[in-house]
Amino acid sequence: MVTHAKNLVSDIEENGFISGYASVFDIADLSNDIVEKGAFKNSLNNAHLRKIQLLFQHDPNQPIGHWIKIIEDNKGLYVEGKLTLDNAKAKDIHALLLSGALEGLSIGFKTKRSRKDLSTGARHILEAELWEISIVTFPMLPSARIDKAKDADLKPINFDGQIAQIIRSASARL
Repeated sequence: MVTHAKNLVSDIEENGFISGYASVFDIADLSNDIVEKGAFKNSLNNAHLRKIQLLFQHDPNQPIGHWIKIIEDNKGLYVEGKLTLDNAKAKDIHALLLSGALEGLSIGFKTKRSRKDLSTGARHILEAELWEISIVTFPMLPSARIDKAKDADLKPINFDGQIAQIIRSASARL
């Protein structure tokens, strides 16, 4: 588990808080990669949280905040982050998140160990070095989603399944 040194309740309650799953274990993504439970364990043990960037669309020129918490649980790679709302791009992204127009998460990583399943063609990621986690329009793993954002009144916003289905359908057509 990697947590930020200032992981205080006041940090989490500020406007711009997001949470969700950046990766879900044992599910093939659109390129037939399957991340296995434990794949990020070494990376998270060795990484300083500030080194794992919060980007928009995997663009290193678009940092939009920082991660407060990144952990592997039984479901996948769970994240909590804070958008830097003084940044115009982050403020725009936050508005899109709150409206439900944007909700995808995607991981940027280097594969350290993997195995190919010859019967399915799937690549099983056994160990990965996590570099960044991005908010994206179309995640490679359709179930990698932000599940909560907070508006200015700090009320949780949970995204409508219908919007998620529209995005998944569009992603599948790509």
